[in-house]
Amino acid sequence: MTSLDAATFLLQWATGGLAFLWVTTRRREVGLGYGWLMRSTYGLMALGALYVGLVVIDTVPVREAASAVVVLASGVALAVSIVRRGAGVAGQTALADARSERVAAMTGIDRAPAAKDATAKEFPPVLDVVAPIVGMVGVVAAAVAAGDQVPLTVARFVVGALFLGAVTDAMLLGHWYLVQPGLPRAPLLELVRWSTNLTIPEIALLLVPTGMVSVFVGDIDDSYGGMLGWFWAACAVTTLGLLITTRLALRERQYSAVMAATGLLYLAILTAFGTDLVARALLRS
Repeated sequence: MTSLDAATFLLQWATGGLAFLWVTTRRREVGLGYGWLMRSTYGLMALGALYVGLVVIDTVPVREAASAVVVLASGVALAVSIVRRGAGVAGQTALADARSERVAAMTGIDRAPAAKDATAKEFPPVLDVVAPIVGMVGVVAAAVAAGDQVPLTVARFVVGALFLGAVTDAMLLGHWYLVQPGLPRAPLLELVRWSTNLTIPEIALLLVPTGMVSVFVGDIDDSYGGMLGWFWAACAVTTLGLLITTRLALRERQYSAVMAATGLLYLAILTAFGTDLVARALLRS
C-alpha cells in the first residue's frame, strides 16, 4: 500500500525542498546565503538517502542513482553560486538601491550603492531545477518498488515530496527574514500558498482506499484501538488550520507578523510530518 523507509523519505524530502528552493531563487530577491544553506542541507539529505539505500536496506537501483545525481547537482549549483557571489542577486540589489534613494530623497542622507561586480555573471536559478527533476524520478521508482496500488502510491509519494518540501522551505525562509529583514513578503507568501494548496491532495490521497479510511473503520488495526488514526486526523486538520492562520498573519503590516508566521510554520512542520509519517506507518506494505 505504501512504504516507510529512510532512503525514500530522505530523497522525497530533499527533492521537494530543492524544488521549492527554485521557486524562491527564480524570483532573484532572496540573498545568496539562503541558497547556500538549502543546497547544503538537502544535498546532505540526499547523501543520507544514498547511504541508507546502498548499505542499510534493500537497494532500489533507480532510487539510489537518483539520490547520487541529486547530491552532485545540488553540489554543482552550490559551487556555481559561491563562485559567482560577486554578482550578487539582481532583485535584492535593486530593492536596496531603491530604498536608499527614497531615504536620500527624504533625509538628504546619501548612501553608497550596494557593492556589486558588474563584470561577474549572476547565478542562474535554472541550475536549481536539475536536482528536483532527477530526484522525482527516484521518488517514482521507489513508489513503483513499494508494491501494491502503484498509481496511488506514485501519486502519494510525489505529492508527499512536494508537500514536505514546501512546508519546510516556508519555515526556513521565514527565519531568513532575520538575516534579510528588508526582504518583501511575496516569496514567503508564495511558499505558504503552495503548502496550503498541497495539504488538500496530501490528505485526500492518504484517505483513498486502501488508506486511512480503512483505519477508521477497523479494516487496518493500528494496535492502539484506533487512537493513531485519530491522531493522524488531528495532525491533518491542524496542519491545514496552521497554514491558513499563517496566511492571515502575513496580512498584518508589522514586521512582527513575519516572526509570528514563522512560529506557526514551526508547528505546521510537526503536524505535517505527523500527517505523512503516521499514515506511512499504518499503511506500509
